[in-house]
Amino acid sequence: MTALENATGDVVFKFEPFVLHVLCQELQDAQLLHSVAVDSGFRNSGITVGRGGKITMAVRSTHCLEVPLSHKGRLMVSEEYIEFLVHVANQKMEEN
Repeated sequence: MTALENATGDVVFKFEPFVLHVLCQELQDAQLLHSVAVDSGFRNSGITVGRGGKITMAVRSTHCLEVPLSHKGRLMVSEEYIEFLVHVANQKMEEN
């Protein structure tokens, strides 16, 4: 709260989800891992094939949170709401 009170610009509370990058030898390996990830609830997962043929499978969670707290140094939310956001972010961390 002290840092927010001293802020002069815009402040955003941000929680970024879990991401796991796996380098796969074969496309079939990446496809199998992708199926398992999606079936496990990691709906933002995907496969990338680089120019050199490098196959990367990214397992991504959907547990993100981004909320503006202040604008031009003016706090836009209450301390109680910030405590609530911290609680929600901690729950998302547990789910990650």
